[in-house]
Amino acid sequence: MSDVLLYREGVARGLAQLGRMSIVDALSGREAIATLGSLRVDAILLDASAPEALVVARQLRALRPQVPIVGFGIGSAATSVACAEAGLIGFVGRDGTLAELEQAIEQAMAGEVGCAPQLVAMLCRRVAALSGTTADLRPTLTRREREIAALAAEGLSNKEIAIELRIGPATVKNHIHNILEKLQIRRRGAIGAYFRARTAQSPAPVPEEWQPASRAIPDGALAAC
Repeated sequence: MSDVLLYREGVARGLAQLGRMSIVDALSGREAIATLGSLRVDAILLDASAPEALVVARQLRALRPQVPIVGFGIGSAATSVACAEAGLIGFVGRDGTLAELEQAIEQAMAGEVGCAPQLVAMLCRRVAALSGTTADLRPTLTRREREIAALAAEGLSNKEIAIELRIGPATVKNHIHNILEKLQIRRRGAIGAYFRARTAQSPAPVPEEWQPASRAIPDGALAAC
C-alpha cells in the first residue's frame, strides 16, 4: 500500500480487525507484480498517492484483468481521472476511513464503482473541465498546459498544482503565463470561466487522443485482499 512497510502493514491490520475480509499479503508494487500470478485474491488495494502507482496498476490489470483494483489516498479529481484511466474501480480520498475503504472494496468485488459522494462530485467537475478545454484549446495548448489549465480552473493555486503534478512552482507559473497568452485572457481567475463558456457552447466528447497523460505517481506498494 506504500513504500513504507509500517504503513501498508498498518492498513492491512486495520482492515483485518474489522473482521469482514482476510488480507492475503501486504506487498510493494514490484513484489505484487512478481507474485500476483500465484496469489488467490478477490481485490487489490493500491496507494494511489505513491510513486509509480498508476504504472503498477496497469501492469496488475494486464496480469489479472478480472481482479478489481481499489485506490486510496486520492487527493484530487485529476488523480481520480488518472486512476479511472488506469483501470481502478474503487476510490477513497486522503481523508477516507478504514470503514470507507472496506466499503469501496466490497463494492468493487460486487462489480460496482466504490467512491465517496465528494469524490464523485470532484470527478464530475474534472470531466466537465476537460470536455470544455479540449475541443477548443486542442490546436493551441500543449498536453501539460491543458492539464495545468484544468487544475487552475478547479481553483488550485500554483503551489497546489506543483505538488499535484510534481513539478516546480516556477514551472507552473511559466505555464500559466503561456496559457493566459494563448487564450487571450488577462487573469488566471478567468480560466475557469473560459472553460465553462466553451463547455456551454460546444459540449462535444473529448477525443481519446487528447486526454491528459496520467501523471507518473511512483511505485506504490499495495496489499492484496
